[in-house]
Amino acid sequence: MTFFSPAAPDPLVTMADGTVKQVNPFSGTEVWTVPGRGDRPLATPVRNASPLRPEDFTDSCAFCSDNQLSTPPEKSRLVRSSEGDWDGDGWALRQRLLPSQLGEERAEFRRVPNLFEIVSYNYWAKNYGYEMPSAQREWMDTYLADPAGRSHLLDIARRRLGSAADGASEEELLKLAPSYFGGGHDVIIARRHFVDDATDDSQLASSGTLTPDEHFGFITLTIDAMRDLYDTNRYAPYVAVFQNWLSPAGASFDHLHKQLVAIDERGASNDWEIAKLRHNANMYNELAVNHAFYHNLVIAENEHAILLAGVGHRYPTMVVYSKSAAAEPWLMRADEARCFSDLLHAAHAATGPQVPCNEEWHHKPIDLDVAMPLRVNLKWRVSTLAGFEGGTKIYVNTISPSNIRERITRRLVELREQGRISDTIRVADECTPVRNCLRYNPSLSWEADPHVTDRVHLHHHP
Repeated sequence: MTFFSPAAPDPLVTMADGTVKQVNPFSGTEVWTVPGRGDRPLATPVRNASPLRPEDFTDSCAFCSDNQLSTPPEKSRLVRSSEGDWDGDGWALRQRLLPSQLGEERAEFRRVPNLFEIVSYNYWAKNYGYEMPSAQREWMDTYLADPAGRSHLLDIARRRLGSAADGASEEELLKLAPSYFGGGHDVIIARRHFVDDATDDSQLASSGTLTPDEHFGFITLTIDAMRDLYDTNRYAPYVAVFQNWLSPAGASFDHLHKQLVAIDERGASNDWEIAKLRHNANMYNELAVNHAFYHNLVIAENEHAILLAGVGHRYPTMVVYSKSAAAEPWLMRADEARCFSDLLHAAHAATGPQVPCNEEWHHKPIDLDVAMPLRVNLKWRVSTLAGFEGGTKIYVNTISPSNIRERITRRLVELREQGRISDTIRVADECTPVRNCLRYNPSLSWEADPHVTDRVHLHHHP
């Protein structure tokens, strides 16, 4: 057995027979990878795919572009514009549109409330006395005063209540309206259901089929929504961000989307991790990035982000870390956010659209007094937990971290040559083994440039 530091055993040990034993250094999860199971294909080929009709590209589910009134009132959208909110970026933010305005510009990404909230508006109102800010209340009043808006809200309330809406008055139905203007569970929806040149319904549009620039728009609107949820609910110390891709990973629709949920606690796993962070403020460098360089588990990097094969996860996992010194994602510089987006996009592109997967975002809770880096776990949902795991709490992961690195690095080189991912990404041995490259830790010698003002925020116009 080797040791990665004098104080703790190495979280990654390979036994004489090839069994790989892992302990997640942040959660304590114990994982084994048994030899001979790592070369299985990840994707399951789609059988009996159906040919697509022209209307299927815009009307296959409630998230499609022909069904914009199937979702609650839209909070914001990103559109293509020659007058972008950042110089030359080509994106513009539109907010709080009425139904009659939805067709004026094509939305590449939309932010809408979740029709079925995990944490409801009533939860905040009844438990904390929460009242939505005046700007949101004014928007709700404007929407209700618009005939098409009022009709839309009544339709949404009936859909939400199902059979319970039978016989309900308008007044009773509109009691749900505050949930869709002041609630804390949002969905970020991408425009496409299928890729543009799809011929059958197996050719779904995933994160990896977006262009790098489109993916940056997706990430930008997600980070902006995170900031807004913190700003508008003082009772929420944490906003959970995640993405479920395909039904085995928990997706209700096979249409690309992310979700954000404001919650009134950090979560037990975050609390456990924060307790460790207080003892070692540099642990994300030491236990993640430095360790990955020592064990050849770095997959790719660019100037402001790095992609690793994860250690000690129940499912095969890659982890993207932002190198930014900004503890809050919305305070990252635009180039830092772009680098983070490019690596996450590349990880999805290399995974492929037919692999069920989850994004799990982790960032510093808004009320935490110690810094954390932004990081995202991309988990392949390619196995089912069984009795062995339940009885022992030792999880069998069919693909080892080194096998993940081998699979993905080969694919990244191909994708880069094809121009499908950012050409600024360095792969495998091209990466520079800089220790402590994550700048979040204020004790390190990295210095922020005080002259930089180009942050990853969108301009919000009244």
